[in-house]
Amino acid sequence: MESRSNVTVFILLGLSQNKDIEILCFVLFLLCYIAIWMGNLLIMISITCSRLIDQPMYFFLNYLSLTDLCYTSTVIPKLMTDLLEKRKMISYNNCMTQLVTLHFLGGLEIFILTAMAYDRYVAICKPLHYAIIMNKQKCNMIIIACCTGGFIHSAGLCLLTILLPFCGPNEIDHYFCDVYPLLKLACTDTYKIGLLVIVNSGLIALVIFVILMVSYFLIFYTLRAYPAESRTKALSTCSSHLTVVVLFFVPVFFIYIRPASTFAEDKVFALFYTIIAPLLNPLIYTLRNMEMKNALRKVWCQKSFLIGRQIN
Repeated sequence: MESRSNVTVFILLGLSQNKDIEILCFVLFLLCYIAIWMGNLLIMISITCSRLIDQPMYFFLNYLSLTDLCYTSTVIPKLMTDLLEKRKMISYNNCMTQLVTLHFLGGLEIFILTAMAYDRYVAICKPLHYAIIMNKQKCNMIIIACCTGGFIHSAGLCLLTILLPFCGPNEIDHYFCDVYPLLKLACTDTYKIGLLVIVNSGLIALVIFVILMVSYFLIFYTLRAYPAESRTKALSTCSSHLTVVVLFFVPVFFIYIRPASTFAEDKVFALFYTIIAPLLNPLIYTLRNMEMKNALRKVWCQKSFLIGRQIN
């Protein structure tokens, strides 16, 4: 892996050089990380321990929460450790591993969000065929397809990045290893590789986003014929998903749909899909979803009742 590179260690410049700000960020991110784990675990346990797991929408939501947990765990622990360190270092091998893992999980999240939008499209636009189209076997196949898509995306970026020669300097102006900051450090012409990265990341994300928006246009158009009560329930579910889609995709567009270059704002935008989106997802899907609220009450009230009986 290091045959074409003289660099064995990268130095991450992080979010700030001010120690007071770093300590403040450490406390803030620690609280966020705890909240991410609590929120997403709450959703996963509530879905798995209730009948919601048999519904495709919540089946996919369960995997989305798991992906969010894995995604943030690839970034936040290292970020918090670095906030307390004077020199923020990461080995070449660990940097490439982080890059591949992040883009696999990021690609997986995008494809799961697409699967959730497809589920809503079938449920609202083709309700009579919903049970046949979105059966358990099809849902499992969709998840396998999402994992395959994420793997192909990350493998493509890995092949583009791992062959780059790094001769120095070795300072990455970011708080994690990403493709554009690494292209900036490569001691070779990266113009063509940068274009391939745009196709692999930005263009694919844009195409998927357009497909999602078209599907939601069709959904909202179909909902006009629904009774008021059914329309309100469907709009609540769809608006929650649409909020998550926008929250995740907009920062991705800013970073990956432009020529290979880095800006100071990249770190702030990256916080949206590495920390803020996984933090808000449980709130968005829970607060505006009556079925999810009922599942939470049933599962956790029942557990509290059983624990109370055991104590007595």
